[in-house]
Amino acid sequence: MRRALLRWVINAVAIWVAIVIVPGLGAEGGWTVYLWVALILGLVNALIAPVVKVLTCPLILLTLGLFTLVINGAMLWLAGVISRELGLGFRVRDLWAAILGAVVVSVVSFALSVLTGVHREERRDR
Repeated sequence: MRRALLRWVINAVAIWVAIVIVPGLGAEGGWTVYLWVALILGLVNALIAPVVKVLTCPLILLTLGLFTLVINGAMLWLAGVISRELGLGFRVRDLWAAILGAVVVSVVSFALSVLTGVHREERRDR
């Protein structure tokens, strides 16, 4: 449970960093917006992204995995659409901003996971 909460906060911080760095991303509100968007993005990545990756597997193989960047950007864009429909202040301007934002979120969340030891705990549990 503690690991799941820590991952949630790490993703919220990664989304905040992406909003600060990427010009096409924006959010209005406090940390609650980042926490909600992190929850929405986590659900989108857990439920929709695997199906999309299976359906686009030949394209992923053809591009040597680079199409995964487009899929991750599309998932961030979808999280932006869902959060806009829910009345949260998160917005994604276009797909290019979403792709760059997804890269930033991935790198920052990986770095914070390593720094906080979340990956170390997961390896130990296996």
